[in-house]
Amino acid sequence: MNDLITFGELLIDFTPSGEKDGQKIFMQNAGGAVANVAVAVKSFGCSSAYAGMVGRDEFGRYLKSVLDGKGVDTSGIVMSDAYPTTLAFVHLFENGERDFSFYRKPGADIMYSSDMINESAIRGARIFHFGSLSLTDEPARSATFEMLRIAKNAGVTVSYDPNYRAPLWHDEAAAKEMMLEGLKYADILKISDNEVDFLFGGMPYEQAAMMLVERGAALVFVTMGSDGAVYACKRGAGKAAAFAAKAVDATGAGDCFTGGVLSQYLQSGKKLEELTAEDAYAFARFGCAAASLCVEGRGGIPSIPSLEKVRQRLAGSTLLEI
Repeated sequence: MNDLITFGELLIDFTPSGEKDGQKIFMQNAGGAVANVAVAVKSFGCSSAYAGMVGRDEFGRYLKSVLDGKGVDTSGIVMSDAYPTTLAFVHLFENGERDFSFYRKPGADIMYSSDMINESAIRGARIFHFGSLSLTDEPARSATFEMLRIAKNAGVTVSYDPNYRAPLWHDEAAAKEMMLEGLKYADILKISDNEVDFLFGGMPYEQAAMMLVERGAALVFVTMGSDGAVYACKRGAGKAAAFAAKAVDATGAGDCFTGGVLSQYLQSGKKLEELTAEDAYAFARFGCAAASLCVEGRGGIPSIPSLEKVRQRLAGSTLLEI
């Protein structure tokens, strides 16, 4: 069995890569937040699996081949004859930040149903990771909650990223309701500063992190881009600085951070209740180093660094001011 299994979207990111004859050129990249996490965890020395659905089309076959090539267990991928693979066009800004346009009406990922679940794969994992994008529509929403019940009943640690992509939700109220519902299951939580603002208003990030620990999460990280990350656990909270980077494309950086954190937790050999504030800081620092390397390349999965490169950055790169 695998250290980690992820469930949710696996899609094509079309990333800008220059112009020709006055027309934009887009590069085809494998993406999807939870798929990015699976690749990152594998890259950083643990075993991982991905479960979800893609179309039985050229895009779906390409995505499966990419995950296979990265060493991710793809036995949980369902190939659909009825629904196409979801596509996302990435729009980049000068600072490396990005926005997305999605083609998912419906995409195969949200048509994954509960009867497709491999229960033994979830029960056999050490961590089950999911995001909020599988909660936008049925039947994937019900499948997600069924997987969470299976994981919780089996004592599997649950990791959650309530990543908010406004175009994929029917309205803000529905997004908040489902994103908050997902929080009830999380043992490990990675949430961005923008998502804290969306869900909890103007609450200071360290206060929000501690509030989420008090609500039941064992380990919480609030990522803040070039401002680093806040971390919190039952034994304390603090902030880890970002690493200096030449940002080109932020796609997948938060997922790379998450994969870094999860890999370090898996390799720590500790139970969640044994973690100290020093452990949480070390996990966050590794995640920040990994993310700083990710933003220096284009695309999510293609920019996930090797473990060796993360260790080199940890040893030799300049921290940004806290």
